[in-house]
Amino acid sequence: MDDATLDRAFARASGAPRRAGNRVRLLRNAAENYPAWLDAIASARRIIHCEMYIFHDDEQGRLFSDALIGKAAEGVSVRLLYDWMGGRSTPRRFWRRLRHANVEVRCYNPPRFDRPLGWISRNHRKAIIVDGAVAFVTGLCVGQAWVGNPGKHVDGWRDTGIELHGPAVADVDAAFADSWATAGTALAPSAASETQMTAGDVAVRVVASAPGKLGLFRVDEFVASIASRRLWLTDAYYGGTASYVQALRAAARDGVDVRLLVPGATDIPVLRPFSRAGYRPLLDSGVRVFEWNGSMIHAKTAVADGRWARVGSTNLNVASWIGNRELDIVVEDEGFGAAMEAMFLDDLEHATEVVLDGNRVHAVGGAARPASSGGGSSGRAMAGALRVGSTVAAAIGNTRVLEPVEATIAIAGSLLLGCVAWLAYDFPRGFSYPFAIVTAWLAAAALLRGIALSRERRHDRGAQKTAALDLRQ
Repeated sequence: MDDATLDRAFARASGAPRRAGNRVRLLRNAAENYPAWLDAIASARRIIHCEMYIFHDDEQGRLFSDALIGKAAEGVSVRLLYDWMGGRSTPRRFWRRLRHANVEVRCYNPPRFDRPLGWISRNHRKAIIVDGAVAFVTGLCVGQAWVGNPGKHVDGWRDTGIELHGPAVADVDAAFADSWATAGTALAPSAASETQMTAGDVAVRVVASAPGKLGLFRVDEFVASIASRRLWLTDAYYGGTASYVQALRAAARDGVDVRLLVPGATDIPVLRPFSRAGYRPLLDSGVRVFEWNGSMIHAKTAVADGRWARVGSTNLNVASWIGNRELDIVVEDEGFGAAMEAMFLDDLEHATEVVLDGNRVHAVGGAARPASSGGGSSGRAMAGALRVGSTVAAAIGNTRVLEPVEATIAIAGSLLLGCVAWLAYDFPRGFSYPFAIVTAWLAAAALLRGIALSRERRHDRGAQKTAALDLRQ
C-alpha cells in the first residue's frame, strides 16, 4: 500500500484530515504535564479553553483553578467544560468560585427529565488550548491522584499526554468548540483559534470522537490490520470487543509483536480471578499481556511499527469507542514513534507479564504488587470490573473459548436470573409498579422530545419560507 492510498485509508477510518507542519512533545506523568499546562496558562493573552472530564477539588484542582482565576482577572477569556459524571464528587462551591471570578464554566450532559438515559454518554476528553497557539491532549485529568502522596509512599498515576504546536491546534480548538456548543450557546467565530503557521515537520490527525461516530474504533482496528512488525498498547480500562480482539489475534498470528499493558489485578479478591479471564483469547494467539505494578496506569496510548502512534483519552472499550466524546492525537512520525516505543519498554520494566499455563491465566512470578493505598486500588478495581463485564458477555453469548472460571460466571448469572424470575412471579406488584413508573417516565420524555423537535421543524419551515420570499423580492 503506497503512502497516498494509506493516507486516504486513514482519513476514511478516522474522519480526520492529516495536518502537516506540527511540533509535538511527549509528556510523561503529572511531573511533566502539569508544569507545561501551568506555564501555558500563565502565558495566555487572549483565550484559554479547558475541556476536562474530572477536575477535583483538591490541592492540584485548587492550583489550576487559581491559575485560571488569575488569568480571568487579567481579562483573558477563560472557558472550562467539565463532565457531570466526572465532576459529581466536586462540590458546587468549587464551580461557583470559578464563575464568580468570570470564568465561564459549563457542565456536559447533566441528568434531565426528558432524557432519562442521556447521562450514559460522557465527555471523557482532556484538553487545554491556549491562545489557539498551543494545545495539550492527554489522558490526565486534574487531581492529586496523578501526583500521588510521597509522604505516604503513594505513587502518582502513570499517564501520558502531548504538547502540540502548529496547524493541528485549530482542529483541537474546533473540537472544544463543538463540545462547548452541546452545553449552551455556540462560540462566535472570533472566539475560535485561527490556523497556525508551520511549527515543525510532524504530521498528525486530531480524532475527535462523539457518541456513535466510532472514529477511534475504526482507527484502532485499521492500525491492527496494517501493523507489520510491532503493535504496543497501553490501556487503563481494557474491554476489547469481539471484533477488536479478533484483529489483535490475527495480527499476532501473522507474526506481529502485539503487547498490551494494563493496570495490575484488582485488590478486591473476588474480582482477581475474573479480571484476567478475558486475556485468554489474546494469550492463546500470541499476544503478550503485562500488568502494571504501581498504583495505577491510566494512559491510553498505542504505537505501531515505530511509525504511527496515538495519545489521548480513548480506552479500548465500548464506552469510549461508541458512547463518549473522546479526543486523541494520531501522530505519523518515526522520531515520535521511537520515543513512544522507548517509553513503553521502560514501562514494561515496572510490569509483570501474564501468561497462559494450560487452562490457567496467571502472572509470571506471582501477582503484581498491590497499591499501597488510595485511588490506585479503585482504579484497578474499575479495570477489573470492566474486564469482568467483557467476560460475562462472552460467557452468555458463547463468542469465544471459556475458562472454568467463566463457566462459574455463567452459572452464577443463570442463578441470579432465576431468582429474579421467581421474585417477579411471587411478587408481581413489586415489579409491575416500578416498571409502570419507569415506562411512564420514558413515555413523557419521548413526548417532550417530540414536541421540541416539532417546534424546531416549524421554525425551520418558517425560516425557509422567509428566505424564499426574500429571494423573490
